[in-house]
Amino acid sequence: MNVAPHEGSLRGRIAVVAGATRGAGRGIATALGEAGATVICTGRSSTRADAPTRSDYDRPETIEETAELVTTLGGKGVAIAVDHLEPAQVAALAERIRAEHGRIDVLVNDIWGAEVLKGAPPQWNTPIWKLDLQKGLRILRLGIETHLVTSHYLLPLLVAQPGGLLIEVTDGTADYNAQHYRISVFYDLVKQSVNRLAFSQGRELAPHGATAVAITPGWLRSEMMLENFGVTETNWREALTERGGGRPPAPPDFALSESPRYVGRAVAALAADPDRGKWNQKSVSSGELARHYGFTDIDGSRPDIWRYTAEVREGGKVADPGDYR
Repeated sequence: MNVAPHEGSLRGRIAVVAGATRGAGRGIATALGEAGATVICTGRSSTRADAPTRSDYDRPETIEETAELVTTLGGKGVAIAVDHLEPAQVAALAERIRAEHGRIDVLVNDIWGAEVLKGAPPQWNTPIWKLDLQKGLRILRLGIETHLVTSHYLLPLLVAQPGGLLIEVTDGTADYNAQHYRISVFYDLVKQSVNRLAFSQGRELAPHGATAVAITPGWLRSEMMLENFGVTETNWREALTERGGGRPPAPPDFALSESPRYVGRAVAALAADPDRGKWNQKSVSSGELARHYGFTDIDGSRPDIWRYTAEVREGGKVADPGDYR
């Protein structure tokens, strides 16, 4: 059964997804659209000739495409080209939203853009003194500074009335990252810092009746990930088998991967929950929220690779991966 947050449950809500071009950001924007929200989709990759810049990836996905998907799914998508490293552009975004909507109900900080900079698996676990310092510092700017700039200018619109929700999107829960080194010093610092941002901002938001939550997807079938394995969302399971041309199969854990819409439905479920304040300052995964709220991925499954990792791969439990779908 394919269970999504109730259609229309977010009708009339104003959401901003910062970093909505692709991956988790696009998944979150479209899931909010499924629930009927007006979703302002920001990012650098735009069809506009006067857009601020292209992303570091220089890929074909654009914020306009995301906004169109939001509208197709039942919401109202609005694309606004913004470079979230540029305070003046984020300040202008805030003024436009204030003039056109007067408030923000859901703010999603999903800005990243350093997937290429972090390197491929052969480059992981390289000590800091052997890494390119400028690339490392840019990872910090893209993954942390952008979130700070965005919160600085947009949170006043979130606390304009009680009930606002801030989502910080990261990789790995606070508990998991506290015990595990993640790829490199720079990547590790960014992903744990974003978890901490939800904690610290949640403390500041609580007196205003607002909530901050850090969310991590599991193994995300982003556009880049699917391309890496030579599959699409339609036939992604074929990546688990050996194919022609000498292409090796994906690791077995890829069977527990999830579409970007799954973490989006986690955000939509939180936004629709009148008791969402119980999650304030928490660090959670899409799988955990799926168990709690009962939604599924677009194929009707309920993958939870973080629980599988903790209980089976690292916890010594013997179980079939299918038990975690």
